[in-house]
Amino acid sequence: MRRSNDWVSGKLPMSEAETVNPGAALRTIVGLPFPAYWRGKVRDVFDLGDRLLIVATDRLSAFDVVLPTAIPGKGALLTAISDFWFDRTEGILPNHRTGESLDELGIPVDQRSLLQGRSTIVSKAERIDIECVVRGHLAGSGWKEYQSFGTLAGESLPPGLRCGDQLPDLRFTPAVKNDDGHDENISRARLADQIGQDLATRLERTSADLFASARSIAADAGFVLADTKFEFGFIGGELTLIDEALTPDSSRYWDIASWSPGTEPPSFDKQVVRDWLEASGWNKESPGPELPPEIVGATREKYSEVLRRLTQLEPKEQCQ
Repeated sequence: MRRSNDWVSGKLPMSEAETVNPGAALRTIVGLPFPAYWRGKVRDVFDLGDRLLIVATDRLSAFDVVLPTAIPGKGALLTAISDFWFDRTEGILPNHRTGESLDELGIPVDQRSLLQGRSTIVSKAERIDIECVVRGHLAGSGWKEYQSFGTLAGESLPPGLRCGDQLPDLRFTPAVKNDDGHDENISRARLADQIGQDLATRLERTSADLFASARSIAADAGFVLADTKFEFGFIGGELTLIDEALTPDSSRYWDIASWSPGTEPPSFDKQVVRDWLEASGWNKESPGPELPPEIVGATREKYSEVLRRLTQLEPKEQCQ
C-alpha cells in the first residue's frame, strides 16, 4: 500500500496569476500568507506545517473537467454538509478536523471574510489511497456492471434486479485513488492483496457502519442515501475519516417521495449539469462550456436542499 505523506485532492496546477473577485462566485484563493499545498477540482489546500487549511471553492467539475462557470455558494454548502456529518459520525470514527477557527491563523480581515464558512483546518494524515464506496442501491456504474455481467465489483448479485433497486445487503465496492484521472474499481480480494486483509476488513466494516447510521438519519430528512464514498487516513496511528463526508459530491441522495423499487429518481447533486452538458454537444474536452443561469440556479438549489433538510432535523442525532 502506498500512503501519501499528507491529505491531497485531485490534482490541478496552482496558478498565482488567478485572483478572487469578491463580487463573483469564488473560484480560487490566492494571496494567503501560507504556501499553496494543492489545488483540487473543487478545493484549494494550503500548508500550515503539521496541519492543512482546506478551502472549498465554488468551482464545479463534470466529466473530469473544471467548468468555467462556478456555482455561487457551493463551497460553503459543501463545507456545512460535511460538518453536519462529521459531527454525527464522531461516535463511530474520529475525523481530521482540529476545531480551530480562522481567527487563530492571523489572516487579514478582508481575506478571512472570503474564507469564512468554506474553510476547514485539519490535521495532516497518511492517506490510504482507496475510495471506500458503499452501495445500498443499484445505480450508476454499479447498475451498468450488473447489466453486463450480473455482478457488482466482481461479485455476484441475485438475478432480476432493476435500476434503483435496494440491494439485498450493503455492498462495499472499493476503488484505487487516481489523482490524475479516473479512480479504478477493484474487487475486495484485490484490495486485501494490496493493503492486507486486516486493514481491508477494517475499512469495509467501518465504511458499512458509517453508511448504515447515516442512511437512517438521511431517511429522517426525507432522503434515500443510495451510495457514498469515504476516505480514510492515519493520524497519530489512529484510523481517521478525512476529505469530505456524505456531501452531494460524494453521495447519491434521492427524494424518498420520488423513489420506488425499480426507479432511479433525479439525485441531489450536479446531475442537472451533466444532463445539460450531454445535450449541448460538448466533446468533454477542456475547456468546458459556460453554463446558463438557469442551470447554475438549479444546481445550487439541489445542494441547498440537502443542507436545509438535514439541518432541520431536531433533536440532533448522533451516529452510533
